[in-house]
Amino acid sequence: EVDDVKLKNCANCDLVRYCSDECQQDHNSEHKTACEKRAAELRDELLFKQPESSHRGDCPICCLPLPLDETKSTIKSCCSKVICEGCTYANKLREKEASLVPSCPFCRKPLSAKEQCHKEMMNRIEVNDPVATCQIGIEQYHGGDYVRAFEYFTRATELGEIGAHYNLSILYRHGHGVEEDFGKEMYHLEIAAIGGHPEARHHLGCHELINDNTERAVKHYIIAATQGHDESIDMLKNVFAMGFLTEEKLADALRAHQAAVAASKSSHREAAEELLSKYRSVAHGLTVSDIK
Repeated sequence: EVDDVKLKNCANCDLVRYCSDECQQDHNSEHKTACEKRAAELRDELLFKQPESSHRGDCPICCLPLPLDETKSTIKSCCSKVICEGCTYANKLREKEASLVPSCPFCRKPLSAKEQCHKEMMNRIEVNDPVATCQIGIEQYHGGDYVRAFEYFTRATELGEIGAHYNLSILYRHGHGVEEDFGKEMYHLEIAAIGGHPEARHHLGCHELINDNTERAVKHYIIAATQGHDESIDMLKNVFAMGFLTEEKLADALRAHQAAVAASKSSHREAAEELLSKYRSVAHGLTVSDIK
């Protein structure tokens, strides 16, 4: 405060303070260039900060990072918890050994029929569950109702679901349910990347590479690779081959990538993956006449 007047910071750059809105407006033409430059610097500081974890977080049972491959985890309609396949596998073993009724590995509620699962998801939406809201949006998207998908994704972002930002970026990219809008696509990709979404970060890297902003592209790829994103480590190898990345930085990224992948592994997850691989092999070998 100066002479009992409370000064107000510039909301964009935080470089200067004003005594009134009129004072700020009078100074705008002089301040605009420096303001925009500092605002961009602040945005980049936030954008290129290494997230503590991926947007997927940890499995609530084993507390290990959830795999980036979403096929290796399941959203439970009863409680909206995302459970890794390792814990689902361990729960099935427990049920089999004790002759128990199949139930949710987390909340222990008996498993529901498919129709009931949808009702449970809708009930979760009524209490503002962001995971359930996003999941129903995904169902609407795959069902071809892009407008409804947009509505659910938008609501999910308001509830804090990072994955929904990435999904909105896809809608804006392809014009599904909305008009194509590159600016909004980039906005949602950046929000998702800041929230730890490696696929969103990878897309940002590709956009920067296409626009010859190699240094920025490399930053994005390194952050995503450090989260265990396979495609980003492949892009870093390509950038290294083009001479835009040092051998030392590539080696650091490879080690970080391997560490992230290793952190998401467990004996139960590996056993579940082995069992699923056997099922896939059998299913792949079936013909129409084989199905009874």
